[in-house]
Amino acid sequence: MLLVLDAGNTNTVIGVFDGDELIDHWRLGTFRERTVDEYGILIKELLQFGSLSCADVDGISISCVVPPLLPTLVEVGRKFFGVEPLVVEPGIKTGLPIHVDNPREVGADRIVNAVAAFAAVNGPVIVIDFGTATTFDVVTAAGSFEGGIIAPGLMISTEALVKGASKLPRVELTRPKAVIGKNTVAAMQSGIIFGYAGLVDSLVDKIKEEIRQKWPTDPAPKVIATGGLAALLAPETRSIEKVDEHLTLRGLRIIFQRNQEEG
Repeated sequence: MLLVLDAGNTNTVIGVFDGDELIDHWRLGTFRERTVDEYGILIKELLQFGSLSCADVDGISISCVVPPLLPTLVEVGRKFFGVEPLVVEPGIKTGLPIHVDNPREVGADRIVNAVAAFAAVNGPVIVIDFGTATTFDVVTAAGSFEGGIIAPGLMISTEALVKGASKLPRVELTRPKAVIGKNTVAAMQSGIIFGYAGLVDSLVDKIKEEIRQKWPTDPAPKVIATGGLAALLAPETRSIEKVDEHLTLRGLRIIFQRNQEEG
């Protein structure tokens, strides 16, 4: 079985694949201070909760955008599973040409998402990942990664609003009953949810317009969303066509398989 780890700035998502099937998954807070033993024991307990064991794992694939945490996760693979993890980093086989100024600065999660999205639609695609930051990434019909957009994430934007305006309270991130709020909480929820949905649609429109200019013969790209807040935001947009909360995990599996085939 394949263990996949996607370590983001806020959350770390763990999944287990049996062949092509994702058989279990967990979402944890990302803590840079955890030791190898703490992460190892935690993952071992999660596997046991899913009626699995460390011995069932014969491969590990890691995507990490938190540099201090990467050596810890790699050592977890070696110590607890006896496996040398595949780390998504420059030099590994992704099957995705990266056409940006400096390919090395593109976050591993963005590449993994792009690989999975292109495999899912077999054509041009815009991937939106609602994480600590919200990223918009473009893959052409030819299967090349052409860059994208990085915007402040929904949680970051909300925290900035609360910290910057002393009388505004923290609110639950949920859809309000109406656009016009009748109280402070409802008004904030409207601005956060509907306002962010408007940001998404506007940026997707601009991306599509540029795609039509640069690749006029390509079909219109599909739009896929992932990340912890995708399910909340997608229904409020007109541009998002599909939500796949496990897109990054699927991309880690695909990249792992491609590098196994190369070997």
